[in-house]
Amino acid sequence: MKIYVVGGGPAGVLAAAQASYNGHDVTLIEKNEKLFKKLFITGKGRCNVTNACDIEDFFENISRNSSFCYSAIYTFTPENVMDLIANNGTPLKTERGQRVFPVSDKSSDIIKAFEKYLKNSGAKILLNTKFEDVIVNENKVAGIKYNGRVYPCDKVILALGGASYVSTGSDGLWKNKIENLGHKVEDFIPSLIPFTTSKQWVKDLQGLSLKNVTLKAEYNGRLLYQELGEMLFTHFGISGPLVLTLSSKLKQYDFSKLKITVDLKPGLTFDQLDQRILRDFKEAGNKTLKNAMVKLLPSRLISAVLLNSQVDENKCINQLKQEERQKIVKTLKGLNISVDGLRPINEAIITRGGVNVKEINPSTMESKIINNLFFAGEMIDIDAVTGGFNIQLALSTGYLAGMNI
Repeated sequence: MKIYVVGGGPAGVLAAAQASYNGHDVTLIEKNEKLFKKLFITGKGRCNVTNACDIEDFFENISRNSSFCYSAIYTFTPENVMDLIANNGTPLKTERGQRVFPVSDKSSDIIKAFEKYLKNSGAKILLNTKFEDVIVNENKVAGIKYNGRVYPCDKVILALGGASYVSTGSDGLWKNKIENLGHKVEDFIPSLIPFTTSKQWVKDLQGLSLKNVTLKAEYNGRLLYQELGEMLFTHFGISGPLVLTLSSKLKQYDFSKLKITVDLKPGLTFDQLDQRILRDFKEAGNKTLKNAMVKLLPSRLISAVLLNSQVDENKCINQLKQEERQKIVKTLKGLNISVDGLRPINEAIITRGGVNVKEINPSTMESKIINNLFFAGEMIDIDAVTGGFNIQLALSTGYLAGMNI
Protein backbone atom coordinates (compact mmCIF):
# COMPACT_ATOMS: atom_id res chain seq x y z
CA MET A 1 0.00 0.00 0.00
CA LYS A 2 1.06 3.58 -0.62
CA ILE A 3 1.24 5.45 2.68
CA TYR A 4 1.98 9.09 3.42
CA VAL A 5 3.00 10.34 6.86
CA VAL A 6 2.97 14.09 7.49
CA GLY A 7 5.20 15.53 10.21
CA GLY A 8 8.87 14.86 10.97
CA GLY A 9 8.74 14.88 14.76
CA PRO A 10 8.81 11.86 17.10
CA ALA A 11 5.24 10.76 16.28
CA GLY A 12 5.61 11.04 12.52
CA VAL A 13 9.01 9.35 12.38
CA LEU A 14 7.86 6.37 14.48
CA ALA A 15 4.68 6.08 12.41
CA ALA A 16 6.61 6.14 9.13
CA ALA A 17 9.22 3.67 10.35
CA GLN A 18 6.67 1.15 11.63
CA ALA A 19 4.51 1.31 8.52
CA SER A 20 7.62 0.82 6.39
CA TYR A 21 8.90 -2.09 8.52
CA ASN A 22 5.45 -3.64 7.91
CA GLY A 23 6.28 -3.74 4.20
CA HIS A 24 4.39 -0.69 2.91
CA ASP A 25 5.56 1.99 0.49
CA VAL A 26 5.95 4.92 2.90
CA THR A 27 6.78 8.55 2.26
CA LEU A 28 7.38 10.94 5.16
CA ILE A 29 6.68 14.62 4.46
CA GLU A 30 8.29 17.41 6.52
CA LYS A 31 8.00 21.12 5.76
CA ASN A 32 11.28 22.03 7.49
CA GLU A 33 14.77 21.50 6.12
CA LYS A 34 15.39 18.73 8.67
CA LEU A 35 13.56 16.30 10.95
CA PHE A 36 13.09 16.73 14.72
CA LYS A 37 13.45 20.51 14.80
CA LYS A 38 11.47 20.85 18.04
CA LEU A 39 12.99 17.76 19.66
CA PHE A 40 16.43 19.28 19.17
CA ILE A 41 15.69 22.10 21.65
CA THR A 42 13.76 20.11 24.27
CA GLY A 43 15.17 19.81 27.76
CA LYS A 44 17.44 22.80 27.05
CA GLY A 45 19.10 20.71 24.38
CA ARG A 46 19.51 17.61 26.56
CA CYS A 47 16.26 15.88 25.49
CA ASN A 48 14.37 14.18 28.32
CA VAL A 49 13.13 11.52 25.91
CA THR A 50 10.92 9.42 28.23
CA ASN A 51 10.29 8.52 31.86
CA ALA A 52 11.32 5.20 33.40
CA CYS A 53 8.59 5.10 36.06
CA ASP A 54 6.38 2.03 36.45
CA ILE A 55 3.95 1.94 33.57
CA GLU A 56 0.99 2.05 35.97
CA ASP A 57 2.37 5.32 37.37
CA PHE A 58 2.81 6.73 33.88
CA PHE A 59 -0.91 7.31 33.49
CA GLU A 60 -1.03 9.36 36.72
CA ASN A 61 1.17 11.90 34.93
CA ILE A 62 -1.13 12.32 31.92
CA SER A 63 -3.13 15.49 32.50
CA ARG A 64 -5.82 14.98 29.89
CA ASN A 65 -7.61 11.92 28.42
CA SER A 66 -5.31 9.36 30.04
CA SER A 67 -7.62 6.41 29.36
CA PHE A 68 -7.38 7.11 25.62
CA CYS A 69 -3.63 6.46 25.86
CA TYR A 70 -3.77 2.95 27.35
CA SER A 71 -3.37 1.00 24.10
CA ALA A 72 -0.61 3.27 22.82
CA ILE A 73 1.48 3.18 26.00
CA TYR A 74 1.06 -0.54 26.62
CA THR A 75 1.89 -1.28 22.96
CA PHE A 76 5.03 0.85 22.90
CA THR A 77 6.26 1.34 26.45
CA PRO A 78 8.99 3.58 27.88
CA GLU A 79 11.16 0.47 28.08
CA ASN A 80 10.59 -0.14 24.36
CA VAL A 81 11.64 3.44 23.62
CA MET A 82 14.82 3.08 25.67
CA ASP A 83 15.68 -0.21 23.95
CA LEU A 84 15.13 1.31 20.50
CA ILE A 85 17.41 4.26 21.23
CA ALA A 86 20.13 2.15 22.86
CA ASN A 87 20.02 -0.42 20.05
CA ASN A 88 20.56 2.38 17.55
CA GLY A 89 23.75 3.65 19.12
CA THR A 90 22.80 6.12 21.86
CA PRO A 91 23.33 5.05 25.49
CA LEU A 92 20.91 6.47 28.05
CA LYS A 93 20.91 7.41 31.73
CA THR A 94 18.12 7.86 34.28
CA GLU A 95 18.13 10.89 36.56
CA ARG A 96 16.00 12.14 39.45
CA GLY A 97 12.28 11.64 38.92
CA GLN A 98 13.02 8.72 36.57
CA ARG A 99 13.75 11.16 33.75
CA VAL A 100 15.67 9.55 30.89
CA PHE A 101 18.41 11.45 29.01
CA PRO A 102 21.22 10.55 26.60
CA VAL A 103 24.48 9.91 28.45
CA SER A 104 26.04 12.61 26.30
CA ASP A 105 23.39 15.19 27.36
CA LYS A 106 22.99 16.02 23.66
CA SER A 107 19.57 15.87 22.01
CA SER A 108 21.37 15.40 18.69
CA ASP A 109 22.36 11.88 19.80
CA ILE A 110 18.70 10.96 20.41
CA ILE A 111 17.88 12.32 16.97
CA LYS A 112 20.69 10.27 15.38
CA ALA A 113 19.25 7.09 16.92
CA PHE A 114 15.75 7.78 15.58
CA GLU A 115 17.09 8.78 12.16
CA LYS A 116 19.07 5.54 11.96
CA TYR A 117 15.93 3.56 12.86
CA LEU A 118 13.95 5.43 10.20
CA LYS A 119 16.63 5.01 7.53
CA ASN A 120 16.85 1.27 8.14
CA SER A 121 13.08 0.99 7.65
CA GLY A 122 13.37 2.08 4.03
CA ALA A 123 10.83 4.91 4.28
CA LYS A 124 11.35 7.79 1.85
CA ILE A 125 11.76 11.30 3.27
CA LEU A 126 10.68 14.54 1.58
CA LEU A 127 12.03 17.65 3.35
CA ASN A 128 11.04 21.27 2.55
CA THR A 129 7.68 19.87 1.46
CA LYS A 130 4.47 21.73 2.29
CA PHE A 131 1.44 19.59 3.17
CA GLU A 132 -1.77 21.18 1.90
CA ASP A 133 -4.66 18.76 2.34
CA VAL A 134 -5.98 15.22 2.58
CA ILE A 135 -8.11 14.19 -0.40
CA VAL A 136 -11.24 12.34 0.73
CA ASN A 137 -13.73 10.48 -1.44
CA GLU A 138 -16.89 9.00 0.12
CA ASN A 139 -15.47 9.29 3.67
CA LYS A 140 -12.30 7.48 2.65
CA VAL A 141 -8.76 8.74 2.03
CA ALA A 142 -8.05 8.92 -1.70
CA GLY A 143 -4.89 10.99 -1.80
CA ILE A 144 -2.81 13.80 -0.41
CA LYS A 145 -1.96 17.26 -1.69
CA TYR A 146 1.44 18.82 -1.18
CA ASN A 147 3.57 21.38 -3.02
CA GLY A 148 0.57 22.20 -5.21
CA ARG A 149 -0.03 18.68 -6.54
CA VAL A 150 -2.35 15.81 -5.61
CA TYR A 151 -0.88 12.32 -5.14
CA PRO A 152 -3.09 9.23 -4.83
CA CYS A 153 -2.50 6.99 -1.82
CA ASP A 154 -4.16 4.37 0.33
CA LYS A 155 -3.72 5.79 3.82
CA VAL A 156 -2.47 8.94 5.53
CA ILE A 157 -1.03 9.44 9.02
CA LEU A 158 -1.03 13.02 10.28
CA ALA A 159 1.42 14.03 13.02
CA LEU A 160 1.29 17.80 12.68
CA GLY A 161 2.13 18.83 16.25
CA GLY A 162 0.54 21.45 18.47
CA ALA A 163 0.60 25.25 18.38
CA SER A 164 3.76 26.32 20.19
CA TYR A 165 7.35 26.99 19.06
CA VAL A 166 6.19 28.21 15.64
CA SER A 167 9.79 28.50 14.41
CA THR A 168 10.09 24.71 14.59
CA GLY A 169 7.02 24.22 12.40
CA SER A 170 4.57 23.45 15.22
CA ASP A 171 2.04 26.18 14.45
CA GLY A 172 -1.45 24.63 14.68
CA LEU A 173 -2.44 26.06 11.30
CA TRP A 174 -3.80 22.66 10.32
CA LYS A 175 -6.87 23.18 12.55
CA ASN A 176 -9.20 24.40 9.76
CA LYS A 177 -8.16 21.60 7.42
CA ILE A 178 -9.08 18.93 9.97
CA GLU A 179 -12.35 20.65 10.85
CA ASN A 180 -13.23 20.75 7.15
CA LEU A 181 -12.89 16.96 7.14
CA GLY A 182 -15.62 16.82 9.80
CA HIS A 183 -13.46 16.45 12.92
CA LYS A 184 -13.86 18.51 16.08
CA VAL A 185 -10.61 20.21 17.11
CA GLU A 186 -10.38 21.48 20.68
CA ASP A 187 -8.92 24.96 21.01
CA PHE A 188 -5.21 25.19 21.73
CA ILE A 189 -4.29 26.28 25.25
CA PRO A 190 -0.71 26.69 26.51
CA SER A 191 0.52 23.95 28.83
CA LEU A 192 3.86 23.44 30.56
CA ILE A 193 4.43 27.18 30.46
CA PRO A 194 5.91 29.74 32.91
CA PHE A 195 3.88 32.28 34.88
CA THR A 196 4.21 36.05 34.76
CA THR A 197 4.00 38.51 37.65
CA SER A 198 3.96 42.26 38.19
CA LYS A 199 5.80 41.92 41.51
CA GLN A 200 9.21 43.53 41.18
CA TRP A 201 10.77 41.53 44.03
CA VAL A 202 10.13 38.33 42.05
CA LYS A 203 11.76 39.77 38.92
CA ASP A 204 14.72 40.95 41.02
CA LEU A 205 15.46 37.28 41.74
CA GLN A 206 15.98 36.58 38.03
CA GLY A 207 18.25 33.58 37.47
CA LEU A 208 17.92 32.20 41.01
CA SER A 209 17.14 28.47 41.02
CA LEU A 210 15.66 26.77 44.08
CA LYS A 211 16.01 23.04 44.71
CA ASN A 212 14.15 20.86 47.19
CA VAL A 213 11.38 23.35 47.84
CA THR A 214 7.66 22.58 48.01
CA LEU A 215 5.34 24.53 45.75
CA LYS A 216 1.70 24.61 46.79
CA ALA A 217 -1.13 26.00 44.67
CA GLU A 218 -4.74 26.59 45.67
CA TYR A 219 -7.47 27.64 43.28
CA ASN A 220 -10.50 29.33 44.77
CA GLY A 221 -9.48 28.00 48.18
CA ARG A 222 -9.10 24.35 47.09
CA LEU A 223 -5.78 22.53 46.85
CA LEU A 224 -4.81 22.19 43.19
CA TYR A 225 -1.19 21.03 43.38
CA GLN A 226 1.56 20.40 45.92
CA GLU A 227 4.95 18.96 45.09
CA LEU A 228 8.61 18.94 46.13
CA GLY A 229 11.16 19.85 43.48
CA GLU A 230 12.84 22.70 41.62
CA MET A 231 11.73 26.13 40.44
CA LEU A 232 13.35 29.15 38.82
CA PHE A 233 12.88 32.91 39.08
CA THR A 234 12.97 34.79 35.76
CA HIS A 235 12.83 38.36 34.46
CA PHE A 236 9.08 37.92 33.93
CA GLY A 237 8.05 35.68 36.84
CA ILE A 238 8.57 32.02 37.72
CA SER A 239 9.43 28.86 35.81
CA GLY A 240 11.13 25.49 36.36
CA PRO A 241 9.74 21.94 36.66
CA LEU A 242 7.35 22.64 39.56
CA VAL A 243 5.87 25.69 37.86
CA LEU A 244 5.54 24.04 34.45
CA THR A 245 3.74 21.07 35.98
CA LEU A 246 1.40 23.41 37.87
CA SER A 247 0.49 25.13 34.60
CA SER A 248 -0.71 21.80 33.19
CA LYS A 249 -3.08 21.42 36.17
CA LEU A 250 -4.87 24.71 35.52
CA LYS A 251 -8.26 24.36 33.89
CA GLN A 252 -9.40 27.91 34.66
CA TYR A 253 -7.43 31.10 34.26
CA ASP A 254 -8.77 33.62 36.79
CA PHE A 255 -5.41 34.36 38.40
CA SER A 256 -7.02 36.35 41.23
CA LYS A 257 -8.27 32.97 42.52
CA LEU A 258 -4.87 31.28 42.25
CA LYS A 259 -2.68 31.33 45.37
CA ILE A 260 0.89 30.05 45.08
CA THR A 261 3.11 29.57 48.12
CA VAL A 262 6.59 28.09 48.36
CA ASP A 263 7.93 26.30 51.45
CA LEU A 264 11.62 27.16 51.32
CA LYS A 265 12.50 24.73 54.13
CA PRO A 266 10.15 21.74 53.71
CA GLY A 267 12.45 19.47 55.75
CA LEU A 268 11.76 21.43 58.94
CA THR A 269 8.56 22.05 60.86
CA PHE A 270 7.67 25.60 61.91
CA ASP A 271 9.06 25.01 65.41
CA GLN A 272 12.23 23.31 64.17
CA LEU A 273 12.90 26.17 61.78
CA ASP A 274 12.25 28.70 64.53
CA GLN A 275 14.82 26.97 66.75
CA ARG A 276 17.31 26.83 63.86
CA ILE A 277 16.97 30.57 63.30
CA LEU A 278 17.33 31.26 67.02
CA ARG A 279 20.66 29.40 67.02
CA ASP A 280 21.87 31.30 63.96
CA PHE A 281 20.88 34.61 65.50
CA LYS A 282 22.71 33.87 68.76
CA GLU A 283 25.89 33.24 66.77
CA ALA A 284 25.35 36.42 64.74
CA GLY A 285 25.79 38.80 67.66
CA ASN A 286 24.94 42.36 66.61
CA LYS A 287 24.75 41.71 62.88
CA THR A 288 21.84 42.99 60.81
CA LEU A 289 19.13 40.53 59.79
CA LYS A 290 20.26 40.31 56.15
CA ASN A 291 23.77 39.36 57.31
CA ALA A 292 22.59 36.97 60.01
CA MET A 293 20.63 34.74 57.58
CA VAL A 294 23.45 33.94 55.12
CA LYS A 295 23.71 30.33 56.31
CA LEU A 296 19.99 29.86 55.75
CA LEU A 297 19.33 31.35 52.31
CA PRO A 298 21.03 32.79 49.21
CA SER A 299 21.67 36.50 49.80
CA ARG A 300 19.17 37.77 47.19
CA LEU A 301 16.46 35.56 48.62
CA ILE A 302 17.06 36.93 52.14
CA SER A 303 15.94 40.39 51.06
CA ALA A 304 12.83 38.97 49.36
CA VAL A 305 11.86 36.94 52.45
CA LEU A 306 12.33 39.89 54.80
CA LEU A 307 10.38 42.17 52.45
CA ASN A 308 7.46 39.73 52.48
CA SER A 309 7.78 39.33 56.25
CA GLN A 310 7.53 43.11 56.61
CA VAL A 311 10.65 43.12 58.77
CA ASP A 312 13.45 45.64 58.14
CA GLU A 313 16.46 43.79 56.71
CA ASN A 314 18.80 46.32 58.32
CA LYS A 315 17.44 45.72 61.79
CA CYS A 316 19.99 44.42 64.29
CA ILE A 317 19.47 40.95 65.71
CA ASN A 318 19.49 42.18 69.31
CA GLN A 319 16.55 44.48 68.50
CA LEU A 320 14.41 41.75 66.90
CA LYS A 321 11.17 40.83 68.64
CA GLN A 322 9.83 37.28 68.89
CA GLU A 323 6.79 38.31 66.88
CA GLU A 324 9.02 39.55 64.05
CA ARG A 325 11.12 36.38 64.10
CA GLN A 326 8.02 34.24 63.77
CA LYS A 327 6.82 36.36 60.84
CA ILE A 328 10.09 35.44 59.15
CA VAL A 329 9.56 31.75 59.89
CA LYS A 330 6.01 31.94 58.58
CA THR A 331 7.27 33.46 55.32
CA LEU A 332 10.00 30.85 54.96
CA LYS A 333 7.36 28.14 55.30
CA GLY A 334 4.98 29.84 52.89
CA LEU A 335 6.44 32.51 50.62
CA ASN A 336 3.47 33.94 48.72
CA ILE A 337 4.09 34.52 45.00
CA SER A 338 1.36 36.44 43.16
CA VAL A 339 1.08 35.66 39.45
CA ASP A 340 -1.13 37.39 36.90
CA GLY A 341 -0.80 35.40 33.70
CA LEU A 342 1.06 32.97 31.46
CA ARG A 343 3.81 33.56 28.93
CA PRO A 344 2.73 33.65 25.24
CA ILE A 345 1.48 30.35 23.81
CA ASN A 346 4.51 30.15 21.50
CA GLU A 347 6.69 29.66 24.60
CA ALA A 348 4.66 26.70 25.86
CA ILE A 349 6.56 23.40 25.82
CA ILE A 350 3.34 21.78 24.63
CA THR A 351 -0.24 22.84 23.98
CA ARG A 352 -3.43 21.34 25.31
CA GLY A 353 -6.14 20.82 22.71
CA GLY A 354 -6.25 19.18 19.30
CA VAL A 355 -8.31 16.51 17.60
CA ASN A 356 -11.08 15.30 19.90
CA VAL A 357 -10.21 11.82 21.20
CA LYS A 358 -13.83 10.65 20.93
CA GLU A 359 -13.38 10.76 17.16
CA ILE A 360 -10.24 8.58 17.13
CA ASN A 361 -10.04 4.82 17.69
CA PRO A 362 -7.64 4.48 20.68
CA SER A 363 -6.59 0.97 19.62
CA THR A 364 -5.40 2.03 16.17
CA MET A 365 -5.27 5.89 16.06
CA GLU A 366 -7.57 5.76 13.02
CA SER A 367 -10.24 8.42 12.52
CA LYS A 368 -13.78 7.29 13.28
CA ILE A 369 -15.01 9.77 10.65
CA ILE A 370 -12.63 9.31 7.70
CA ASN A 371 -11.53 5.77 6.82
CA ASN A 372 -7.77 5.26 6.40
CA LEU A 373 -6.90 8.56 8.09
CA PHE A 374 -4.78 8.28 11.25
CA PHE A 375 -3.59 10.80 13.84
CA ALA A 376 -0.55 10.77 16.14
CA GLY A 377 1.29 12.93 18.63
CA GLU A 378 0.54 16.37 20.01
CA MET A 379 -2.15 17.14 17.46
CA ILE A 380 -4.38 14.77 19.48
CA ASP A 381 -6.06 16.28 22.55
CA ILE A 382 -3.77 14.59 25.08
CA ASP A 383 -1.04 16.06 27.25
CA ALA A 384 1.03 15.23 30.31
CA VAL A 385 3.22 16.87 32.93
CA THR A 386 6.90 17.58 32.40
CA GLY A 387 9.40 14.73 32.77
CA GLY A 388 9.56 12.94 29.40
CA PHE A 389 5.90 11.92 29.37
CA ASN A 390 4.83 14.03 26.38
CA ILE A 391 7.57 12.76 24.08
CA GLN A 392 6.64 9.22 25.10
CA LEU A 393 2.99 9.93 24.19
CA ALA A 394 4.10 11.14 20.77
CA LEU A 395 6.30 8.09 20.20
CA SER A 396 3.66 5.63 21.41
CA THR A 397 0.77 7.07 19.38
CA GLY A 398 3.00 7.28 16.31
CA TYR A 399 4.16 3.70 16.72
CA LEU A 400 0.57 2.48 17.18
CA ALA A 401 -0.66 4.33 14.09
CA GLY A 402 2.20 2.95 11.94
CA MET A 403 1.75 -0.56 13.28
CA ASN A 404 -1.94 -0.58 12.36
CA ILE A 405 -1.43 0.35 8.72
